[in-house]
Amino acid sequence: MLALDHGTVRIGCALSDPSGTLATPLPVIEPPEARAVAELVAEHGVERVVVGLPLQLSGEEGSQAGLARSFCRELEAILPVPVDTYDERLTSRMADASRRGGASAARDSLAAAHLLESYLESARPGGDGETGEP
Repeated sequence: MLALDHGTVRIGCALSDPSGTLATPLPVIEPPEARAVAELVAEHGVERVVVGLPLQLSGEEGSQAGLARSFCRELEAILPVPVDTYDERLTSRMADASRRGGASAARDSLAAAHLLESYLESARPGGDGETGEP
């Protein structure tokens, strides 16, 4: 799986291992282009793409969520794999904590890795089973 922390300047990226256990940050995509995501999907044999949905703390969608959904539609039009969204609240704060702990990857890609870890956990038996799709 490939997770994306979509932004207007760059896209943070993280890839899971084949077992769906580990999430590894990848270099950011700058500028944010769907075509570059398609290249990653092909290069790594990705079976599903998860795009972070930036919800407000209240759970409501703001303008950034609308941009993420628009990007998802763009990806769905060009990718041969499913594209999901997943709640990305607090992943940037988690990325900051990871950097303070010594992680050297880009903040956006660390946020994507935390997003992917949460998504993978929810998909495991005993996980919350929510896909983040409101």
